[in-house]
Amino acid sequence: MTLSDLRQLEADHLVGAYTRQPVEFVGGDGSWLRDGEGNAYLDFQTGLAVTALGHGHPAVVQAIREQAGVLIHVGNLFYTEPGLGLARRLNERSLGGKVHFANSGTEAVEAALKVARKARRGGTVISAHRGFHGRTYGALSATPQESKQAPFAPLVPGFVAVEPTAEAIIAAVDERTAAVLLEPVQGEGGVHVLSDDVLRTAREACDAHGAALIFDEVQCGMGRTGTLWAWERAGVVPDAMTLAKALGGGLPIGALVLGPRLADVLEAGDHGSTFAGGPVACATALAVLDHVDDPALLDNVARLGERLAGGLRELPGVVEVRGRGLMLAAELTSDHPEGAPALVRRALLEQRLVINATGPTTVRLLPPLTVSKAEVDEALGRLGTLFKWG
Repeated sequence: MTLSDLRQLEADHLVGAYTRQPVEFVGGDGSWLRDGEGNAYLDFQTGLAVTALGHGHPAVVQAIREQAGVLIHVGNLFYTEPGLGLARRLNERSLGGKVHFANSGTEAVEAALKVARKARRGGTVISAHRGFHGRTYGALSATPQESKQAPFAPLVPGFVAVEPTAEAIIAAVDERTAAVLLEPVQGEGGVHVLSDDVLRTAREACDAHGAALIFDEVQCGMGRTGTLWAWERAGVVPDAMTLAKALGGGLPIGALVLGPRLADVLEAGDHGSTFAGGPVACATALAVLDHVDDPALLDNVARLGERLAGGLRELPGVVEVRGRGLMLAAELTSDHPEGAPALVRRALLEQRLVINATGPTTVRLLPPLTVSKAEVDEALGRLGTLFKWG
């Protein structure tokens, strides 16, 4: 089937919710993707921070095959070992409380909001400008981006967005606040790192007023920033965190991880999901954690992230590089003749480099955590060819 055939099928049978690039991928290996004509593409997008161990990682493939050959699904009315094992692993390596599984990041955020509001018997949720927490109604209401919210108003009431500064958070949090919801590194908003001072202030404000501090680590967690959890660098421990994307190595899974204070807020019947916590996804997530939660890999993420960031800063037309580890954004000068979306398209079609844009002047790079030094240099070389202008 040709690309033209696929486009016609899309036009005839799919809702037009996505803007697709004109390439069909049929295979992948490590940091590389392959199209239907056999061309190789260097993947520095990883399905939006999902395939953190690269494509076709042997441990991920083996976990899927073994569990699928034994048991795929029974639902949450019965016990299965993979989900309980994954919950224990996540708790022991993070907040020491309990886990509620979901199928995606936005569902994990929805669960977090329900926990926070039930614990407080209502209350306001404070989020930060540039933040992104998902597209379901609660998560969307916490995402202060006009273009995403406006078509679906009215939204869920009780959400307030503030600037991601210590002063704004102090002013916003009071005895009516149920939760403060923050991404330690804001991904969809353009890869903005919240300062340690902002995270500490949010913790102190929540403690002072009895509110819950929730960190959304759907994109920045699972080793992406050079530590297993992005909040570890600041040493600010949340009451809850949301996970997804890289957790399943490519399979859909989300998780709400709760600290001791909130661990027992939800009771039987309060919340649920048909597919969440299924054996295949959880067995695969355990295999992913085995490889990501490795000091040597995390150190390498930090080192290669510095190398990639340094190379990006030298590119013509780049005025700022933001991010941490292998979660980076290159900000283009405002008078760049193309802009980020056009440059991303040329990177794909001319250089066979897969990246994406989060705004008119922002290029985001999310390579696999297993990327090599040679592949980082290769990506910089391909970008260097594209960024020659003026």
